[in-house]
Amino acid sequence: MERTHVDGREWRSTIAAAQAGDRRALDELVAGWLPLVYNIVGRALNGHADVDDVVQETMLRAVDNLGSLRDPDSFRSWLVAIAMRQIRDRARRRTSETLDDGAGEQAADFAELTVLRLQLEGQRREVAEAVRWLDDEDRQLLSLWWLEVAGELTRRELAAAVGISRQHAAVRVQRMKERLETARGIVRALDSSCPDLPEMTARWSGRPDSVWRKRLARHIRGCASCSGVREAVVPAERLLVGIALVPVPVGFTLSLALGGKTAAAATGVGWSAKVISALTKPAVAVTAGATIVAGGAYVVTRPPDRPPARAAVAPTAASTARPPTLTPSATPSPSPTKTKKEAKKPKATTQPYGTVVDAIDSAPAATALPAALPRRAENGITATGAPATGMTHRGETVTLTGQGYFRILWQILPGERPGSVVMPTWTGLRGKLFHVASGGGHRMDDVQPGSTDGTTWMGGPATGMSVLPSGTQQMWQDEYFWIDGTVTLHQNERGADYNLFVSTSTWDKVIEDIRTGPAQGAIRYGLVRDNGEDTAPVPQYLTRSTPTDPATVAQRSRV
Repeated sequence: MERTHVDGREWRSTIAAAQAGDRRALDELVAGWLPLVYNIVGRALNGHADVDDVVQETMLRAVDNLGSLRDPDSFRSWLVAIAMRQIRDRARRRTSETLDDGAGEQAADFAELTVLRLQLEGQRREVAEAVRWLDDEDRQLLSLWWLEVAGELTRRELAAAVGISRQHAAVRVQRMKERLETARGIVRALDSSCPDLPEMTARWSGRPDSVWRKRLARHIRGCASCSGVREAVVPAERLLVGIALVPVPVGFTLSLALGGKTAAAATGVGWSAKVISALTKPAVAVTAGATIVAGGAYVVTRPPDRPPARAAVAPTAASTARPPTLTPSATPSPSPTKTKKEAKKPKATTQPYGTVVDAIDSAPAATALPAALPRRAENGITATGAPATGMTHRGETVTLTGQGYFRILWQILPGERPGSVVMPTWTGLRGKLFHVASGGGHRMDDVQPGSTDGTTWMGGPATGMSVLPSGTQQMWQDEYFWIDGTVTLHQNERGADYNLFVSTSTWDKVIEDIRTGPAQGAIRYGLVRDNGEDTAPVPQYLTRSTPTDPATVAQRSRV
């Protein structure tokens, strides 16, 4: 019986054909096994910038040495072992290196991608986020164990990849699971309303590390609020059973896949033109019986900046009522026959830029593709003040400075506390700020998949509802903005419980998000709001002033 498989497909004959020189089989093999390698490397390196290099080196070595594989049935364990060797080699090369700020952002991205693209919630989400708190060695082992309990690897293959016996692997896995449970407790505590944590973590940078893991673990053991379990804690292995592979992201270009080799050199090592072409386009990964076009929010490569679009494109929010344009119309040039007095130009009037939509906009059709998103300049944004775990309590702020895109991910928690939502506000704006797009695969008032009572992300009969103020635009899970200047965002939670997760983004990432729709397993495609002009929408609850109480910012802001 053929034993080599991924996602339920048998590959023995394909592997044998590729070894015999069948280019089509080789194409199939690379596209079919790339998701497994990407998931192993992505979790082991915690989304570090080196993920792309390690993945390309693993696949290149596999293709180079495919002829030396004696038994096609051992292909999976052989490929996984190659990936782990590349991960360990990378670790040896970088033993003295510390993560810079850019790498830290990417480290958060893989856990976030796992949560968003696989639509993990509750304790499954908790496990994914706890990975950030593990040491490198534990993370490498977990990248294999995660796939073992998800049915993608066997224990024998896990042990072979690590280079230890099955008995030793059992001991190592058990120790790693204990540390994972500690990390889950930290995630729960940071999401809680413990009165002592804000003061304790005041000097914490927000980046998970071993020192703060120990400090927080000690706090949890001695804190009645943090150690109190509100619900039964499900073992991690039960939560991970059947979870699909995270789709491979768009962005594996020729230089990434071949390590800078030319097309001629690539052909020399066995890469067919079809493989090269496939790796420069969105890949297709079959996960858990469903075909998902790869294109998550996490982009491994950083392609050269493309020039901004020449022409502005109208937003697709046709259902959103927009006020008349506030920009003064152009004044015709005076006729040569006019007198000097008649030719005098009217005095310029100062008017606010942008438009504020103070009305609930109905959702577009779920299958409506978003319009083209105009491209604005991106020269980098710094975000200061927000905890890495998100803005989860009233009074927390983040100040964004620079020029470029950023995202706000919404999390409404009616199960914790339903009621009236006191909206976040934007204050102290200097420059310009536009609300450019909405995404995340669903609006927060969409019915959740599998719900039998109409429960949405705003709540339902069992939890109660979180209600927006009159006239507030319904948020989507992901809201995207572009800034040229500086502004401060305030978390004003006083009624309903909600969290905000702020992260820098790019035009490419916005495009990936809003173009992920029902065909890829999401509820709906995203929505473009930007028209590329100064008349594009600005966020609600925005002001250039700095009020004593940010929660009192008027809805119709004269920005």
